[in-house]
Amino acid sequence: MWDKPQHLLRIANGLFVVAAALALYMTLFVVLHLPIFPLKEVKVEGAMSHVTRDQVSLIVDRYLRGNFFTLDLTEARQAFQRLPWVRNVSVRRNWPDKLEVTLEEHKELARWGNIALVNSYGELFHAASDSDLPVFYGPGDSVSDVAQQYGKFSELLKPSGMHVTQLALSPRRAWEIGTNTGMVIQLGREQTEARLARFVAAWPKTLGKLNMKVAYADLRYPNGFAVRRPVSKKG
Repeated sequence: MWDKPQHLLRIANGLFVVAAALALYMTLFVVLHLPIFPLKEVKVEGAMSHVTRDQVSLIVDRYLRGNFFTLDLTEARQAFQRLPWVRNVSVRRNWPDKLEVTLEEHKELARWGNIALVNSYGELFHAASDSDLPVFYGPGDSVSDVAQQYGKFSELLKPSGMHVTQLALSPRRAWEIGTNTGMVIQLGREQTEARLARFVAAWPKTLGKLNMKVAYADLRYPNGFAVRRPVSKKG
């Protein structure tokens, strides 16, 4: 090979290209890490009701490292997602010295027992809230189903003047509603929306007309329902 000038020329040219590429890379690396491209502004946008300015400042001071070019956008996004009320984050650079962050907050819909909150997408998240929220119960994989049915059952109950304060789904997929009047409505597993609609339609003509307080209503009958009044304590 050493007696073939053409091969030696190709090798020399290849080595020159590699050396030039390495030199260019090192030059760019050094230039980009110089303090001449500082990140001067972090602009945070989004409809925020729970995320505070102090929380944002803490994330910026503690987790955002680097200049305009070297800042890791993935790490920046993950840092903001550590905030309890943040559901989604988008991060982008804006030349020459700005980072734009858009936050989407969770919108609380209910409580999942006493362990978490449920957002409007039927997702669990862990945060503190003093809002008066309905309480959901169910198997661990049923959060989205319970949230979806809550909307449907709430609409069906509106004409009665009642609203859902508790909604439970049993492991056997049977539904039970607790209302603001203290009444528990047993819907069962089948035709739940039709049963509730029939009950609400009959309410003003029957129990609603009598102005009778009901503790429990069992709608699992083909052509009607059964109710139970509160048991009065004897003195």
